[in-house]
Amino acid sequence: MELYKGQTNPGRRIKKSSGNNIFRAALISGGVIAFLAFLSFMGYFFFLLGTLPKVDRLADYRPPIVSQVFGADGSLVGEFYLERRTVVPVDKVPKKLIQAFVAAEDANFYQHKGIDYLGIVRAAFKNLISMRKKEGASTITQQVAKSMLLTPEKKYSRKLKEAILAKRMEERLSKDEILYIYLNQIYLGAGSYGVQLAAETYFAKNVENLNLAEMAMLAGLPKAPNTYSPIKHLEKAKERQSYVLERMVKEGYITQAEADHAKNTPVLIRSLKKVNSEQSAYFLEQVRIQLEEKYGEDRLYKEGLKIYTTMNAEMQKAAYEGVVNGLKAVDKRQGFRGPIKYLSEAEIGDFCKHVEDSIDLPSLKEGATYQGVVTAVNPGKSEVTVRVGDRTGILNRKNMAWAGKLNLLATYGKPERKGKTLNPGSVIEVSVVTPDVNKNGTIFALDQEPEAQAALIAMDPQTGGVRAMIGGYDFKKSQFNRAMQAKRNPGSAFKPIIYAAAIDKGMSPATLIDDSPAEYESGKEQAWKPKNYDNIYRGPVTMREALTNSINVVSVKILESIGVNTAIEYGKKLGISSPLAANLTLALGSSSLTPMELTSAYAVFASGGFRVTPYFVTKVVDREGNILEETSPPPLPVFSSTTSALNLAMQDVKNNNSAASSPTAVPVISPETAYIMTNLMQSVVTSGTGQRARALGRPVAGKTGTTNDMKDAWFIGYVPQLVAGVWVGYDQERSLGAGGSGGQAAAPIWTEFMQRGLAGVSVTNFPVPGNVTFALINPRTGRLAREGSEGSVTECFIPGTEPTSYDGDATNAGDEIN
Repeated sequence: MELYKGQTNPGRRIKKSSGNNIFRAALISGGVIAFLAFLSFMGYFFFLLGTLPKVDRLADYRPPIVSQVFGADGSLVGEFYLERRTVVPVDKVPKKLIQAFVAAEDANFYQHKGIDYLGIVRAAFKNLISMRKKEGASTITQQVAKSMLLTPEKKYSRKLKEAILAKRMEERLSKDEILYIYLNQIYLGAGSYGVQLAAETYFAKNVENLNLAEMAMLAGLPKAPNTYSPIKHLEKAKERQSYVLERMVKEGYITQAEADHAKNTPVLIRSLKKVNSEQSAYFLEQVRIQLEEKYGEDRLYKEGLKIYTTMNAEMQKAAYEGVVNGLKAVDKRQGFRGPIKYLSEAEIGDFCKHVEDSIDLPSLKEGATYQGVVTAVNPGKSEVTVRVGDRTGILNRKNMAWAGKLNLLATYGKPERKGKTLNPGSVIEVSVVTPDVNKNGTIFALDQEPEAQAALIAMDPQTGGVRAMIGGYDFKKSQFNRAMQAKRNPGSAFKPIIYAAAIDKGMSPATLIDDSPAEYESGKEQAWKPKNYDNIYRGPVTMREALTNSINVVSVKILESIGVNTAIEYGKKLGISSPLAANLTLALGSSSLTPMELTSAYAVFASGGFRVTPYFVTKVVDREGNILEETSPPPLPVFSSTTSALNLAMQDVKNNNSAASSPTAVPVISPETAYIMTNLMQSVVTSGTGQRARALGRPVAGKTGTTNDMKDAWFIGYVPQLVAGVWVGYDQERSLGAGGSGGQAAAPIWTEFMQRGLAGVSVTNFPVPGNVTFALINPRTGRLAREGSEGSVTECFIPGTEPTSYDGDATNAGDEIN
């Protein structure tokens, strides 16, 4: 084969030319793609610039702050918030605390302009070496931008926005202004936002009173507030504290000697007395509903309102503990239901970890109830070892005696006799008799969450101010407020309303009624035959004896005498708004009422004849100190024996009309009728079904109530300064069982509450209206008795209703109902 002249290797030349063209085309294509990518990035960048929030609004930093709820004595009783925060000016924050945060979070804070480029390189290098994200590079300014202006989503677009906003913030705000926002905005664990609330939460101090050791511990929290929580993980918190102190030394903020001294300074973890929202939950929820409707969610949860209420904090605590103790007593009478569930040995660790995370205290609280798991059984000593979270203690025979004889097994697994057996893996409720020391040595008592529920409402009968309210056993499990929402049959607790109507109709405590069997047409095949609770019929008895012993048949005959419609109208006059049965069963409390309704009706007797409007809030003040609303209690007139009490009362109320939002006091019955009823109900306490209330050792009026099969138990009672009502029962109606009557289930709760709630309140007699008369009578006949007559008693009367004949007279002028 011959080559043309001048041609060496035409095939190779052609190949080389083709390679150059491909490279050139690729280079051009790459350039076009890069240019388009750059244009896309710039387009996206400018799009982001247009969507970023305004930085200027940070100059007027108004973070969400806690709205506080105060009791009648000015004590803090509750809080409403989205973020629990108290704002503190930056000039009140100690310099060393600021330096601690800067050293730990952003050493170049005072040098950079929003972005620490050197820090980014350093963090990237460390993360590359460790092959994991070990260190971040966000500046304090970037953290503020993310917290205040952006969402926490983990996207590159958010990081880009964060960087842009940080640069803008540095241009518009001073370093102190940025620190002011940061130190008040940052989350520091245990529900605390900002350094002031964190100082209170962990050390029970204001931020300006912190020592260096405490400052360093707070500054170590932003990295991982839960991991370094001094409440839950003190050793880890100290390790982080040491790191912060060494960073402060490196930055020249403190000396090594100062750092070493701080490391060796004991840190006492203690909180300012926290608001116990658990014991006040139902009261606070009622306040929340009322104010949220009026002011809206944002204002209530973010604007730091000061809300002043009618609550008496000590009474509220007594109400909560009285209900808890009372329900446990009712429940334990029904016996031990057995462990909640059984765990295998492998499941115990996870269960205890979950319990541990829910305990936000350095030690278990005396008297508190927790879920624990049995980890060991010692049948010989009749005791078991119980673990609650990471704490361990002993449950001995004495502290589980109420459960009767229990079978103690040393093996895991669900036993055949579930209700009477404890073995390893048994999950039970225990209360703390003696708290733990170093997470060991707790003495427990076997406990059990009650299945029954209760409600308690207490109010000032003179003003209507609600002093305490409990709507159930556990608000976290049921927000249904039984004090205001549950309508249940009051049973005999309704009888005082019938008797009061009868007093107004001219009857008297000495009126005789025949306690004998009776039957009434009921519209059914069989006639209705009311029966007495004890199935005993006593013959003629006075109204006083009938109410004292809660005699059913007599109550029905009184209602028949005055008329059902009269009683219904009377109930409405006392403030009852629920429908009332238009038949004779009304005398036995067959119409469902709320505890609030019935307690308010009794308040009319306690106040001397006035119906007051129950209320919860006395004043609301905004964060600037402006009063948004204020409620004044209604004035009650002072009666004299020479003035028509009812007319005077009406005139005084007319002359002292409060604002439309204020509670009102309306005279609805005469002071004489109110006093007669009070006097009658004092007998219920001294010698009738409400004798448990005698333990108060002061004048008390009240009435028990028990419905058929003991499905509902009531006690409503009062002293001159306070009226309270208690209901006990199951949400799904069933018998309370042994000890489920009003006197056994409800009256003990009422008595415990009043004993504690009235501590320090003066003992006062019920005032007697000037024109009430007193006469000596024979309680067996209802007639007047002569001085020295055997068995005679002094009785009270409204003038004109007292008997006019004596024992032995030929005629009896007294009333008698057959």
